[in-house]
Amino acid sequence: LLVLTTPLATLAARLPPILTSASRLVNHTLYVHLQPGMNLGGPAQPQASPVQATFEVLDFITHLYTGADLHRHLDVRILLTNIQTKSTFLPVLSSVQNLAHPPEVVLTDFQTLDGSQYNPVKQQLERYATSCYSCSPQLASVLLYPDYGTGELPLEPPNALLPSTIRPASPVARSPRQPVRGYHRGAVGGTFDRLHNAHKVLLSVACVLAQEQLVVGVADKDLLKSKLLPELLQPYAERVEHLTEFLVDIKPSLTFELVPLLDPYGPAGSDPTLEFLVVSEETYRGGMAVNRFRLENGKEE
Repeated sequence: LLVLTTPLATLAARLPPILTSASRLVNHTLYVHLQPGMNLGGPAQPQASPVQATFEVLDFITHLYTGADLHRHLDVRILLTNIQTKSTFLPVLSSVQNLAHPPEVVLTDFQTLDGSQYNPVKQQLERYATSCYSCSPQLASVLLYPDYGTGELPLEPPNALLPSTIRPASPVARSPRQPVRGYHRGAVGGTFDRLHNAHKVLLSVACVLAQEQLVVGVADKDLLKSKLLPELLQPYAERVEHLTEFLVDIKPSLTFELVPLLDPYGPAGSDPTLEFLVVSEETYRGGMAVNRFRLENGKEE
């Protein structure tokens, strides 16, 4: 479990060495918990607090998963329980969240002034981790001191923000720190063969936007015929199993409905209660076709 405490604008530039340091200690699953500005060196035990979902946060999620591509052995999962949209900005529940792979070590980018593995800080970190998530009884802790180089990174957040990778379909002006709107029900679709970091970006954005239910369409049967070497794709049941574990891990408060996609429109083309559809650059035209289909059948975009 990697607990990130640096403000996002500064953290973006620090991510590569942080991920490199973490990859040396973690062999498989790396959970990531965002809590910018948290102080592990104070006298009071830190508590989990809501993080406002903004376009900057969504861009950072994309940035982190993209950077994780350099560490192929890691199954990175950014936990979203404390990342909340403006419409649901509530105190984070005090109950401990179960994880599919209970962490054996908790890591952090928080640093002490003397650069040591300072015991009180590590104890604060361990208590914080176990108050949020189900961890191994023998939980260890490590303060990461990545090699950031000399004089290359600013101490304070720079004015420059991450280039945006998240764009609403409607051409409205927005700032990176603009809060993201939440919706009751939404949808996302894909083949999701051998779940990778680009899939995780798409699914994570959908999970942030959805407040109650997310419908996930998983391509099957006729929709797979156009794929290159469809016989090499994982079976539908296996893809659904991997998807389910990932989704429940990152946002267990949602209800997930995983359904086979048998035509290009799927539930998004016919369900009037769906309020949004998350698409990638590659599937954007398909998303626009779904909207046209909905309008032709008397439903809202």
